Amino acid sequence: MASLKSIKKRIVSVKNTRQITKAMKMVSAAKLRRAQENVVAARPYAQKMGEVLQSLAGNLEGDLHPLLEKRDAKKLLLIVVTSDRGLCGGFNSNLCKAGERYIKEKQAEFEQISIMTVGRKGYEFLKNRHTVYKNFSNILSKPNYQTAAMLAQDVIEGYLTEEYDQVVMLFNSFRTVMTQDITFQQLLPIEPEEKGAVDEAGVEFIYEPSVDDLLTQILPKNIEVQIFKAMLESVAGEHGARMTAMDSASKNASEMIGKLTLQYNRARQAAITTELMEIISGAESIKG
Repeated sequence: MASLKSIKKRIVSVKNTRQITKAMKMVSAAKLRRAQENVVAARPYAQKMGEVLQSLAGNLEGDLHPLLEKRDAKKLLLIVVTSDRGLCGGFNSNLCKAGERYIKEKQAEFEQISIMTVGRKGYEFLKNRHTVYKNFSNILSKPNYQTAAMLAQDVIEGYLTEEYDQVVMLFNSFRTVMTQDITFQQLLPIEPEEKGAVDEAGVEFIYEPSVDDLLTQILPKNIEVQIFKAMLESVAGEHGARMTAMDSASKNASEMIGKLTLQYNRARQAAITTELMEIISGAESIKG
């Protein structure tokens, strides 16, 4: 049986751990509210941007815009968006495993698969398994549109120079505090709707200036918006996952403290009983 001193030391250690997990839960809860508000605000804009883009692309006449050009898909770029920090349950590991399965499925279809990681955890998981094309870490603590625009510019330049023929983004979509959906989203090439698309009222759109000019402006902007939304989704999901994980860890620590306290009391009672028996035995031997 463990000594009283060692049990007491373990109780103090677990209590300190519980204080840390409770503090991390409170921090994540505070950050989650702001992150969730950002996601809710960004979703309608990104969705509408995609709808407008598909409508514009569907009405394009003549030569296609370079970002709409369909090539033989021989080179794939997979953008994996994870977090920079851990202690958030299976948030990163589940996503990385899904990316690993996706890569294995696509190896027969593509001659080359490049990986771009956004977040340190994704890079650490994939760097020893595949060749990481580029890595961007420590940019998700405060996600901003300028960072997303920088990433989008890098992706667009690579696509235009034919470094890759298809771009797919993998990230965690925020659903609830306890639930995140692993999402694959194709960024390039952009799939246009059929020409002559009309709105729900049956009115055909007329564009001014020309559709070509609008596509030149809105196509790169759409890539920026979609990447920015994915970053916001990932950050909100990370805080939700960490809040849930730290809450579970705090409860487990409380249960362990209860068990160790019970063990400590039993050991202490046994020690006292042993001392009493020794005293009584000594007194009896003196009498005898």
